[in-house]
Amino acid sequence: MNIGFGNLVNTDKVVAMITPDSAPAKRMVQKAKEEFRLIDATQGRRTRALIITENDRVVLSALLPDTLAGRMKGTKEASEEKKDE
Repeated sequence: MNIGFGNLVNTDKVVAMITPDSAPAKRMVQKAKEEFRLIDATQGRRTRALIITENDRVVLSALLPDTLAGRMKGTKEASEEKKDE
């Protein structure tokens, strides 16, 4: 799934997509940064979504979680159509 600016994430590994506004989300980003688990895919833009993966990586995206959810849904539907063929 494209998370903006040509950056891609494997949708099978995504656990959650959340907004970065809450204090727990900010702590999660800080801890991931300290532990070298943070991937910044914002290209210098404002962070609008956090993507948490199965292997505890935290990915920052400049796209809204709703936008990413729509792309994820489209990706899943496209893969299901390929299975049916």
